[in-house]
Amino acid sequence: MHDDRSIVEDRLRRVLTERVRPAVYGATEPLTLGRWEAPGEPVPVAEGLAAEYGPAAVGDRWGPAWGTTWFRVTGRVPAAWAGRTVEAVLDLGFDRQLPGFQCEGLVYRADGEAVKALNPHNAWVRVGAPVEDGEEVEWYVEAASNPILVGQSPTREGDRLTASDEPLYRLTRMELAVFEPEVWELVQDLDVVGSLMTQLSTGDARRFELLRAVERCLDALDLADVPGSAGRARGALAGVLAAPANASAHRVSAVGHAHIDSAWLWPLRETVRKVARTSSNVVHLMDDHPEFVFAMSQAQQLAWIKEHRPEVFARVKEKVASGQFVPVGGMWVESDTNMVGGEAMARQFLYGKKFFLDEFGIETKEVWLPDSFGYTAAMPQLVKLSGSDWFLTQKISWSRTNKFPHHTFWWEGIDGTRVFTHFPPIDTYNSDLGGAELAHAARNYQEKGRGTRSLAPFGWGDGGGGPTREMLARARRLGDLEGSPRVTIERPSAFFAAARAEYPDAPVWAGELYLELHRGTYTSQAKTKQGNRHSESLLREAELWAATAASTVPGFSYPYEELERVWKTVLLHQFHDILPGSSIAWVHREARETYARVRAELTELVSAAQAALAGPGEEPVVFNAAPHARRGVPAGGAALAPPPASAPVTAAERDGGGYVLTNGLLRVEVDERGLVVSAYDLTAGREAIAPGLAGNLLQIHPDFPNMWDAWDVDHFYRHNVTDLVDVDELDLAESTDERAVVTVARSFGDAGSTVRQRLALRAGAKVLDIDTEVDWRETEKFLKAAFPLDVKADRSASETQFGHVYRATHTNTSWEAAKFEICAHRWVQVEEPGWGAAVVNDSTYGHDVTRDVRADGGQTTTVRLSLLRAPRYPDPETDHGHHRLRYALAPGATVADAVREGHRINLPERTVTGGRAVEPLVSVAGDQVIVEAVKLAEDRGGDIVVRLYESGGGRASTTLTASVPVAEVVETDLLERPLADAPKRAFSPEGALELTLRPFQILTLRLTPRG
Repeated sequence: MHDDRSIVEDRLRRVLTERVRPAVYGATEPLTLGRWEAPGEPVPVAEGLAAEYGPAAVGDRWGPAWGTTWFRVTGRVPAAWAGRTVEAVLDLGFDRQLPGFQCEGLVYRADGEAVKALNPHNAWVRVGAPVEDGEEVEWYVEAASNPILVGQSPTREGDRLTASDEPLYRLTRMELAVFEPEVWELVQDLDVVGSLMTQLSTGDARRFELLRAVERCLDALDLADVPGSAGRARGALAGVLAAPANASAHRVSAVGHAHIDSAWLWPLRETVRKVARTSSNVVHLMDDHPEFVFAMSQAQQLAWIKEHRPEVFARVKEKVASGQFVPVGGMWVESDTNMVGGEAMARQFLYGKKFFLDEFGIETKEVWLPDSFGYTAAMPQLVKLSGSDWFLTQKISWSRTNKFPHHTFWWEGIDGTRVFTHFPPIDTYNSDLGGAELAHAARNYQEKGRGTRSLAPFGWGDGGGGPTREMLARARRLGDLEGSPRVTIERPSAFFAAARAEYPDAPVWAGELYLELHRGTYTSQAKTKQGNRHSESLLREAELWAATAASTVPGFSYPYEELERVWKTVLLHQFHDILPGSSIAWVHREARETYARVRAELTELVSAAQAALAGPGEEPVVFNAAPHARRGVPAGGAALAPPPASAPVTAAERDGGGYVLTNGLLRVEVDERGLVVSAYDLTAGREAIAPGLAGNLLQIHPDFPNMWDAWDVDHFYRHNVTDLVDVDELDLAESTDERAVVTVARSFGDAGSTVRQRLALRAGAKVLDIDTEVDWRETEKFLKAAFPLDVKADRSASETQFGHVYRATHTNTSWEAAKFEICAHRWVQVEEPGWGAAVVNDSTYGHDVTRDVRADGGQTTTVRLSLLRAPRYPDPETDHGHHRLRYALAPGATVADAVREGHRINLPERTVTGGRAVEPLVSVAGDQVIVEAVKLAEDRGGDIVVRLYESGGGRASTTLTASVPVAEVVETDLLERPLADAPKRAFSPEGALELTLRPFQILTLRLTPRG
């Protein structure tokens, strides 16, 4: 038989596009329009409804960037349409290729009740089925003219302060129309059959059965009377649509979803409206489709609906109660997981799960993070301690170098905890349930022969409206259809339970889920990252001192409300397009302003608690919030000003230029270029800097990745480098017994960038502190600070949440080579047996660690901090301006030393005036077990919550003591609930609690004070 596939397929494409789809709507009647431009920012709904509307018409241009235009839409259904199904088609000027990235609308009734959203694939509002004779309609549309910013080109439209005032959109269609249900069903039939057909092999007879059925359908269709012949045409497809799936067909659990970035190419305030629109759409769709199940993550987004659109939230709660609307995720937002601090990650779960419990009575079991840019190896333990059972991710499918080997697996964290994990083979979290995507899921699924099922999140995201009635129609047809995976709409929990039951011995992946892409997110928008780190540190201090004061100072009240509000603000800004620096200028401008307010508020809380603790008096009282004692000040306590260190710091001029600084522990040489050419560990008799090289070498690379400017750093950036060695100024700025400081100033770049550094050696400190201030004016450049160390290290240790991870310094395999840029929190440490060194920082996350063998046979291991970038998209002025970045070199540092120095640089001592020392509220013996947080319990009953973890990667025993009598101690989860399987614990009569922790174990204890 002749192969006429292309003829039939082309015929189907044209007939469906030009005749059948347009015939879904029959007779039409124009609507009468009015418009009102909201001044400035969005207004309350009542104000929009009560506004004075001027005339408007189809074809009008509307909407400057970030503006809001209200449209009033009125009309009357013609008497001749009585008994028919009628819809209003309201096209604001949509581009169907960009759902979620353009104008959007929300339709209201005259009484202010939200009806549904308008989006490119969802531009209709049902009038009636059937309508009454002469029925009148009146709606109001709140239309947002968000600019289209997906072009990957530098733009000023990403901030309302710099955006243009030109209208962006043109009203395309505003009319009533008769909806033809049979034609619509024919469209769905042809869509499913046609898309399935093209995915099947030409060697599969099923493909040709579908082809011939399509041909018969098109022959039966009268193109001059599509509505009249649609039923006959559908009959030609009935047989092939009734054929059941093969017994071995892959099973897809379809979960309605609408991934909405809490900020990205739009500001936070627009996300508030996006989630209201999408939720309105979803509950509207649920009314007509009881089988429809929709999963929504991010407690913050539901909290926004509750606050700003309570009537929409009431509808959501109804659908949650019915089981159709399913909260998932368990976190406050879908946060970044690379850079979020350990305690902040715990609070993501605490506040996220608490919201779902308080509002809906639901204990979420799924951790839903499809779109974050890699996943920390600390996550499995946090998942388990949050009371969750499953983990879902999707972004790993974006990796450019290696294909991840599993889709269903056990993920093992740094402490040994394992969590059942799924990585949907459909490779998208915005599926349309089309034939191509489902066929890809079945082909791509890597557990064949052991597992049979996968999950598919479906629906347009980012304000695109979520699932559509067309997607649900596909799901119905694909439930049991030959040639296709079996598709079942169901809750995520049903999928995970079935997947685990059929595949309990799934393979294990140990360690981080490193995304081999988007490595620039560890560095972009340095001030956002610094705001996050400093806020995390201040929150630790505020809780510690407030808890101590509330437990020991009569009359002091713990600031529960203030701390919870600030925590939620910080958690929101850890969203995976804010903290990583991949949002528009507006988002990061507001983030900088928010972090400034957070800093001021937390500083005030810290000061109030410290004043209460220090009491009246004029003596200097030094507070130490770090988990290690220092200079005689106990960890988590305060002492009267400690005496100076015994060995003074000396400074002298260096032969050939520069200076030599010594404190009995370190001897540091800064040469005439202002570079560190020696950092000699006097106690070990060991040089840290590799022969002939220099530390604290600032280096600039060109930075123009192939795509995704703010997100990506491509390996070829290393092909060119400029070392900053020219000096404008080199001075010994300070020299006392307590400290010596060398100041170095440089200028560089055509735009006039400058850098001023203060290199300080303190008495009693085995670290060289480097305080760097940069006026950064570069574009598409990458600034690094290099420390070439005379250490033979095949791996580096990098701090992550509640521990550290090891990564290879070599590139033996493609997996290792792909990790050319890595994330670390407060420190990176490298060592050979007997000696090592660390680089610590106060706000830097991006690093790279490389190795080289020298001519003398020794190995140089170079640790570099990634300080600043200058991508132009989506923020054309990323990182421009003044920055202050602090880091330090610690020669001779073990991992324990790195942990201690990392806390020191992030938690500086505070000195206030008062009259008494302050005993730590809780303390532990030794340095291996770290006190991560001390706070009062969320239920406000006065219990003290202490979170500890083992920091060295080995088993540890310690003794916990408290400065207040303890009546009871209970081990809890992250939500401060007792763990059922935890051992019984009790303080001894002497007030001590003996503890043993496994490597990297997180332990949360709830102490009930006596009396």
